[in-house]
Amino acid sequence: MPVLYPRPAPLPPVPTVSALALTLPVAMGYIPLGTVFGFLFVQAGAQWWLAVAASVVVYAGAAQYMMIPMLAAGMSVGSIALATAVVNLRHVFYGLSLLHTMPQNPLLKWYLIFGLTDETYSLVTTMPDNSDPKRMAAVALINQGWWVLGTVVGALLGVQATSHWVGLDFALVALFCVLAVEQWRSRKSSAPLWVAVASYAMAYALLPTHAMVVSIGLSVAAAVFLQRKQSAPKGVEP
Repeated sequence: MPVLYPRPAPLPPVPTVSALALTLPVAMGYIPLGTVFGFLFVQAGAQWWLAVAASVVVYAGAAQYMMIPMLAAGMSVGSIALATAVVNLRHVFYGLSLLHTMPQNPLLKWYLIFGLTDETYSLVTTMPDNSDPKRMAAVALINQGWWVLGTVVGALLGVQATSHWVGLDFALVALFCVLAVEQWRSRKSSAPLWVAVASYAMAYALLPTHAMVVSIGLSVAAAVFLQRKQSAPKGVEP
């Protein structure tokens, strides 16, 4: 008779982190930053509901901060829209790198394109390649929810308060530090991080007033070069 070996016990399923849990680090930055935005927006003379509407319809992070003095100075909507497009131009490259993972549902796809902030991009790129596209859209939606929540709190405080808050904007720096560490831990190669650091150092040394734009261009050029180098056919060994 053949010897029957006991069948090995099945491995327990790997727990999946919920979309809400994934966004908690972003909430630590978005809520205080949204609060400061709503507060400053109202303090600049606007109605509190306009601050909330901006976070729902515009949802541009740093560009929303930028538009506060522009609105206070009476600049046209076209000028503000152009400045916002320039500041958020980097999101085009974010979207191009996610084309193969975008949801097929048109509504989810267009919302993910709209809600693709720096922090959301950092989170969705650390998710497994076979992740449910609906989960990606859920991450984007919850992240915007944190930002809108902070805006509501700040706008309501701005209606009542008369003083200005200083220092809360450092939460954005801390948030990016956390996201950079998570990117480092999830990637097999640390080359993208070192390319970004070297590009900014070079750009700051050459053109300090335009260091960010120049460093983005250098990073893109380096990424194209490294991609071509990796995909080029290797020579035949003698």
